[in-house]
This record gives sequence, structure tokens and C-alpha cells, in this order.
Amino acid sequence: MDEILFDVNLQQLPDEYLTGEWCVAERVLNRNSPDSALAQATKLSLQPGTLQVHAPQQQDQGQWSVQRDGLLNRPYLELQLLQEDTKALITRLRRSADGLQSQLNLYFQSGMELQLAQPC
Repeated sequence: MDEILFDVNLQQLPDEYLTGEWCVAERVLNRNSPDSALAQATKLSLQPGTLQVHAPQQQDQGQWSVQRDGLLNRPYLELQLLQEDTKALITRLRRSADGLQSQLNLYFQSGMELQLAQPC
């Protein structure tokens, strides 16, 4: 990424900032099954209401939504896939001034962390 990325205020995060094709730039596995589609994902496609997970040997699909905790209004991604249901805290979202480049950090219930990037 050549452009400077700016942090987005997560308490005011519009859902549409999350839509699109996201490539997995970095991953840290913890208790998550290393065989799951999410753990092996190379790309996530977040379209309004639908989610596709692309991994080398498998694919999974389902639905996603943004939920917020009641205390701090922190955004979570709620993922309902065919093979698993999970939640991921959005820990950071950075975007270029023109919105064409983005970086998204997710921390899953299992302890897995993914850093996603746009464009792929």
C-alpha cells in the first residue's frame, strides 16, 4: 500500500466500510481449529448480508452482520457460516483518504487474529 492510511473511529463505523473483497494479509492462530475455512482463508467477500470465505482446499459461505456492545459501542462482526458461527471484534480499521485502500484488523472469540487488506 502506497497511500497513507487513517484510523476510522470505530464507534461511528458505517457498515458499508466493511463491504467488498478482503485479502488476508496476516494471521495469528490460537485456539481456533487450523483446519477451519476461516483459519485457512486467503480472501473474504463481505457483500450486504452475505459472506464467502475462500481458502486453498475449501470454501464456506453464510451471513454476516455488525453488532455493537452496549457499554462502549464497540463493533463486532457476527459471522454465521455453514461450518461455524463466531464473532470477531473489529480492533482497527484504517482507510486511505480516497477510500480505495483499507486495512481491517479482527480479533476472534477463539483468539485468532486476522489482518485484512483492500484491494486484493
